[in-house]
Amino acid sequence: MNPIASLVAGLLAGLVIGITIMWLPRRSGRVEPITDLSDEPSSVPEGVSAVLEVLSSSAVVVGPHDEVLEATTSARTLGLARGTRVAIPELLELVRRARREHAIHSLDLELIRGGRGATSYLTVRVAPLDEDMVLILADDQTAARRIEETRRDFVANISHELKTPIGAISLLAEAVEDAADDAPAVRKFASRLSVESARLGDLVSRVIDLSRLQADDPLVNPEEVDIDDVLIEAVDRCQVDAEQHGVTLTVAGVNDCQVLGNARQLTVAVENLVENAVVYSDPGARVVVAAHMQALSDDDYVEITVSDNGVGIPQGEIERIFERFYRVDYARSRANGGTGLGLAIVKHIAASHGGDVSVWSQPGRGSTFTLRIPAHLGAQQTVSSSVDADSHLLAPDQESRL
Repeated sequence: MNPIASLVAGLLAGLVIGITIMWLPRRSGRVEPITDLSDEPSSVPEGVSAVLEVLSSSAVVVGPHDEVLEATTSARTLGLARGTRVAIPELLELVRRARREHAIHSLDLELIRGGRGATSYLTVRVAPLDEDMVLILADDQTAARRIEETRRDFVANISHELKTPIGAISLLAEAVEDAADDAPAVRKFASRLSVESARLGDLVSRVIDLSRLQADDPLVNPEEVDIDDVLIEAVDRCQVDAEQHGVTLTVAGVNDCQVLGNARQLTVAVENLVENAVVYSDPGARVVVAAHMQALSDDDYVEITVSDNGVGIPQGEIERIFERFYRVDYARSRANGGTGLGLAIVKHIAASHGGDVSVWSQPGRGSTFTLRIPAHLGAQQTVSSSVDADSHLLAPDQESRL
């Protein structure tokens, strides 16, 4: 090739490369910015959050990619949502189905939660909010389910308990009829008939009491209750039975304690505790009923104790004694007309007054039941203020006695 031609070709190539290098930056500056192909984050439609706050149901809003956009506190407490995900596989599948079919679906869930295997029962409804979002509404049916189970157990138990005295009355009535010409036998059977009738009447009465207690909240319209009067009334009701068993009843520690609640219910509770103490004590034993103030944390409580030196309760039985119809000594309880409902009634009355009942016991040494009820201090404070205001009117010797 001609050297001059080669030189010209080289210069042209270099010129083209230089122009290209200068042109590229300018060209790149005119290129549109690269668009993010991912979808923008979804957000809950305006007004939905406000609606969720007033719903009684637990609620979760799920986005188009199964992400949790919003969840109420109760929904997270129940375990429906964990972070940004639906925590229950069956529920997530229902969400996808509702989104896919644009239809409302329902599901009953049984969740086992916690180390002790506590079970929660939920009724869940899933509905599409728009093309992509799905709303989960869950109602906790655990309390209702437990009430229903308790009702079924109660009906089964009461049916069994009623069969015994009813069957005995039927047999004794036949025996009286067959022994019509045998006066001593008639008197014997009639006596047993009277005992079984009394047991049946007591059982029906206790069932009615328990039903009334469940329907009557003593704190809806509470009255000021003087515990001194409650103890005296309860002990007086049990005095005849105590004398028949050779048991001494003593009231101690009376110090003008007041609570808010229902005096009749509290008297029934203390009466049941005293009855139990008498039944499970041997002749010559002593039952002491007392009340005193007890400061626990920031609250003051009135503690009513019923103590005996009777047969006591084995440690393995203590956790069950407040169950309906449960008896530690079945033969002794039936011999004394026990129904197995007394302590269940005590527990219910304590709980409905915002308190509780506990027991200490050792076989052969006796038992102490403690009924703890929040104290009512209003009346005491009013009296104290009145005394302070009028103290200058009192004589010196009266002030010293106060």
